[in-house]
Amino acid sequence: MQKLIKANLYRSESISISGKLVERYNKCLVKLGFSKTKLTSFSIDGVGWSPEVAEEKNEPFYLNNGEANTHAIIITPLQKGLPVYNPFHSFDKELMKAVFKKHGDFINDITRDAAICLDFDQKIDVFYEPLDVLKYKDIVIKFHLINNLNKAKEAQLKLIATFNEGTNFIDESIQQQILASAKKYGDLRERNLNLEEISYTTDSFYTKAFGGIFVLRDFVKPILIFENEETYNEAINDTIHDVLMYHISHEELIEKLISYNIIETDLEEEISNKRYDRIKKYILSSYLKNTTHPVKDILQDPILFKSYLNKIDLQARKKVMGLELFLDKKQISKSLKAKDVLDKDLFVALHKPHSSLKPNHQDLIWYLLVNIAPKDILFLYWYDKEQFYEVFKTLEDSTQVWVVETICNNF
Repeated sequence: MQKLIKANLYRSESISISGKLVERYNKCLVKLGFSKTKLTSFSIDGVGWSPEVAEEKNEPFYLNNGEANTHAIIITPLQKGLPVYNPFHSFDKELMKAVFKKHGDFINDITRDAAICLDFDQKIDVFYEPLDVLKYKDIVIKFHLINNLNKAKEAQLKLIATFNEGTNFIDESIQQQILASAKKYGDLRERNLNLEEISYTTDSFYTKAFGGIFVLRDFVKPILIFENEETYNEAINDTIHDVLMYHISHEELIEKLISYNIIETDLEEEISNKRYDRIKKYILSSYLKNTTHPVKDILQDPILFKSYLNKIDLQARKKVMGLELFLDKKQISKSLKAKDVLDKDLFVALHKPHSSLKPNHQDLIWYLLVNIAPKDILFLYWYDKEQFYEVFKTLEDSTQVWVVETICNNF
């Protein structure tokens, strides 16, 4: 991972937390029902999630109270616009955008001496079965301040009002209470500490609940796509909901996505695009073993590429050059179908979200495609960083160098 860190490709936009901020972070954890971290410094992302704390707790989603109840922590206004490195839902970053758009100025004020706990309430206390995810609709973002600062303000204002009544200004006990409140919390009179709840309406989305489910609800008929086979097998027994259900490995899923105008491809156009060039090189790299040249050089030098292409076995060669072979045969037989010639992963990888989709839906479908066929290393990095990091660890050293350069140069 050092290559990624050096190239600023590994969680490079995280914020370092230490000192007083750790104390506030722990108060948020306790307020949300979790245990404190023993770490004295760590990094956080846009929702306040920390990879170091997750490792310490051996729980990647330690900010969840069960799969149905997710939370966030705002410890500093610098979290505005930061990536969400390990989202539980595909819309988590959008939730944080809404928070900072509406309450950005108040957050700047509050985080001077406090922190904010966020509750993403979708009116579901517990998930009982996979199709409960269809209940996701309106999410209410609720805010809670550590030390109950908003309640302290109410108490402080009440003391001041009492102090101003009649001759109470000479009452030393009231004076002492006001001084004690001011010493503990500061002057709260002019501070806005009541953050109005925010409503967010979901449409199509992805959730990591039940092992991962894509919920596509804005098309001809709702489609559920399951990453976990056991969950899928449980879900298909449902006879109540009128939805289509697929496991992510099902070949008929791709046909359905095409027929619903969710994905598309123009293979004659794709063959001249950088994306296909990346995919082809990445596929070749998976077949290169004990090479006399660095893999990076083989992938970047056309002469070496051809040389090593001819060194791998015939079936592997057909997978690498599948698109060229198909288009050649297509000229002879117009009825030839790409899915009958191309390797399945290559066929899927050459698709893209349909141009008619909204931007947020296009992002969701890219995420789906790179999970079905993670063959475009650049798009895998863009749309599923956690999977990318796991894949990167498995690559040969020189291949890692090529991947880093590819991402940095957007090739």
